[in-house]
Amino acid sequence: MEADGPRAVRRRRRIRWLVAGAVVIVVLGVGTGVVMTRLGSRPAAAAAQGPSPADTAEVSTVDLAERQTLNGKLGYGEEHALSGRKPGTITAVPAQGTVLERGKTVYQVDAKPVPLFYADIPLYRDLAAGMTDGPDVKVLEENLKALGYTGFGTPDKKFTDATATAIKKWQKALGLDETGVLHMGDVIVTSGPVRVGSVSAELGGRGEGELLKYTGTGRAVTVELKASQKELAKPGTKVGLTVAGKSTAGTVASIAPATPSGNDNSEQKFNATVTLDDPAAMGELDAGSVDVTFTTGARKGVLAVPVGALLALSEGGYAVEVVEGSNHRLVAVQTGLFADGKVEVQGDLTPGMRVVTTS
Repeated sequence: MEADGPRAVRRRRRIRWLVAGAVVIVVLGVGTGVVMTRLGSRPAAAAAQGPSPADTAEVSTVDLAERQTLNGKLGYGEEHALSGRKPGTITAVPAQGTVLERGKTVYQVDAKPVPLFYADIPLYRDLAAGMTDGPDVKVLEENLKALGYTGFGTPDKKFTDATATAIKKWQKALGLDETGVLHMGDVIVTSGPVRVGSVSAELGGRGEGELLKYTGTGRAVTVELKASQKELAKPGTKVGLTVAGKSTAGTVASIAPATPSGNDNSEQKFNATVTLDDPAAMGELDAGSVDVTFTTGARKGVLAVPVGALLALSEGGYAVEVVEGSNHRLVAVQTGLFADGKVEVQGDLTPGMRVVTTS
């Protein structure tokens, strides 16, 4: 048998040499280092008391996932600037933290409200009788209908007398002049409800220009990424989130270039916005540092052993020490993914075998 031949004797001597003195630094995957020693897990008095039985682990079939954890911030997502186009003097601004929905006043100019409309495109011209058809007319009618002002039928691109009448009814309810005309600056347009993050406009200032910065209304996590990490955060990617001892799952909603820090030579950064799959999992927290865990690699149904079972051979490569009754033998292996203290291995191994390990 192989276990009784001269080659096996030499191998057992090599094993004893590795166990007694080797501290091997093994390069694992991309930039990961694992220090192995079988001596470290034995008490110092073991030599005087005789050898202790070797710790063993089972070769098993598992799913492995390699992960990378980055720091993020819990809040309401990335901020966006919001500008007004209403000529005049600002007479009221919203408070920080205010949630603005369709029809609500964003700010006031000359003591008149400038409300919020929802749309995926901005208003790009004044809307009045006699104008040509366009998608902005449909935006107007969709918002008027949502606010309860109808009479023009199904919203479309045609501005009719019924459209003008609906505008007048809406203007009357707001205390505005009933002109039947909607000027570009008469409303603020966003894609949905927003939360005021900070206000830059001042009372007495001009109604045209930047007013505030806003976010979405739901809590989200923002994590900064280097250009080399951008591929980790593709929209739709599932991630793990941990904050204040609470863990939950999240989904990458978007990724966009971060605002430059002012150093033109600095590496391009990106901000990924992660939404909470279960907002209730974070309780009432609306701010804090978050550990964001990305899965960088995954292997399903592979043979794996503890990392501490790997041996670096003097001639190169790796092996594991298989235990078969009272016999031990080295089996050469090729390593794959390292994750969660285990390593994927390929070689003359089958599930259920026992291998010597330090952990």
